Amino acid sequence: MPYPQITHHGAVNGVTGSCHELHADAAQSYLIDCGLFQGADTSGDGKAGPSSLNIEFPLATVRALIATHVHIDHVGRIPHLLAAGFDGPILCSEPSAKLLPIVLEDAFKLGVSRDQKQVERYIALVEQRIIALPYNTWFSLRDSDDLVCRIRLQRAGHILGSAYVEFDLGYPKTGEKKRVVFSGDLGAPHAPLLPAPKPPYGADILVIESTYGDRQHEDRRTRRQCLERVVEQALTDNGTVLIPAFSIGRTQELLYELEEIIHSAQSKSSRPSSTRGGEGDFQQSSLGTNWPELPVILDSPLASRFTAVYRELHPFWNQEALRRVKSGRRPLGFEQLITVDSHGDHMRMVQHLARTARPAIVIAGNGMCSNGRIVNYLKAMLGDQRHNVLFVGYQAVGTPGQAIQTFGPVGGYVDIDGERFDIRAGIATIGGYSAHADQDGLVRFVTGMRKPPLHVRIVHGEPKAKQALAARLTALYESKQLALHLTIPQKGISADATTMETV
Repeated sequence: MPYPQITHHGAVNGVTGSCHELHADAAQSYLIDCGLFQGADTSGDGKAGPSSLNIEFPLATVRALIATHVHIDHVGRIPHLLAAGFDGPILCSEPSAKLLPIVLEDAFKLGVSRDQKQVERYIALVEQRIIALPYNTWFSLRDSDDLVCRIRLQRAGHILGSAYVEFDLGYPKTGEKKRVVFSGDLGAPHAPLLPAPKPPYGADILVIESTYGDRQHEDRRTRRQCLERVVEQALTDNGTVLIPAFSIGRTQELLYELEEIIHSAQSKSSRPSSTRGGEGDFQQSSLGTNWPELPVILDSPLASRFTAVYRELHPFWNQEALRRVKSGRRPLGFEQLITVDSHGDHMRMVQHLARTARPAIVIAGNGMCSNGRIVNYLKAMLGDQRHNVLFVGYQAVGTPGQAIQTFGPVGGYVDIDGERFDIRAGIATIGGYSAHADQDGLVRFVTGMRKPPLHVRIVHGEPKAKQALAARLTALYESKQLALHLTIPQKGISADATTMETV
């Protein structure tokens, strides 16, 4: 059997559950991500998404797990991987090494146990397994007479710590060499806080995501203006703007952009008194709807922890963000920002905003409205036309967020926790606000290589997005008279470097 081989254990039927296995030879394989399924996405064996937590593939040859980044759909099944007997190292970037224990602690509490002693033992085990790799540095995984395998992480620009993975494979007995690249999730160019990803020199085989493979994003300036315009329009309803957002990545980008809007507004008016504090301070304030006085409420203890680590890891920010810090600004800790930590404070905030419809922006998890604190806000406020829900991220098929996004504008309803809620609140979507590269960005990642891959596998996308990206790449390769073996994997199908079927 020729090697390398690739088997997909997730992110083939949708955009979640990322888990790919690179078989370097018959005895050595490596996992790239081990994520949770969400919404209607399923595992390779067709089992239902959220309940498909068990590791259904053999681990006998798996020597290491490489985490491209710490989003739950890329690392959420790690507790179950460890329970299944995986005893190898977990390799990730240096920022991800700081963030991963926080994510896995939350995943362990949600999916395994909330017993504090068990949680502490588990996190200690995870931290022992983590190997933090600097960007752009080769790390040896295997060096034998049969196989030489090393990896290198490069910035992916998706969230802090995100990386794409280069595998350098050598087979001394035959002299054959292969370069295999897994894109992970690639970031949009000019995204807040992070440098844009740069393509590798080349690849023989590329496994690439396709979340937005069928569309283009608005540019950074346009989407920020759109955010400002949509929020201002929503506030004319004299209610609260609810923004569902995942705790890491999207939340910090939103805070960064909102700080810029507020800073611009402050330059045109006198500096307002601080509104920072708890709910009591907020209730006693006489707030208008102007930006300098508008409270931005971050209602997520997990997001608050991540935001603190983001601040700590500011050396990994881009130059624009660092210049703001140097000038004395606090992009992730501005004075209008109110954080809500305890569950009691959270419920009081929900009740207060639902009752008074006081103008405010609330950012709460999770991003697809399938769980987390945003659910309580939605239950309390979806039926009130004074409030608005603003979607700034992808909504997977089968999630409450996707139902609200689809049926809200036509006066529909959504089922949450077995209860039906009519949607009278305003619903808006900013399509360009994504941490994922759009079609042009994905194509640039491929064509920007000096040695473009001749074998491409498209994963992590809905069927329409995958097909659109495949068609675009096929046309580009044909225009350059380059041969391209391109495949869209299905349910755990593996393929080697020479037998990939064409689309």
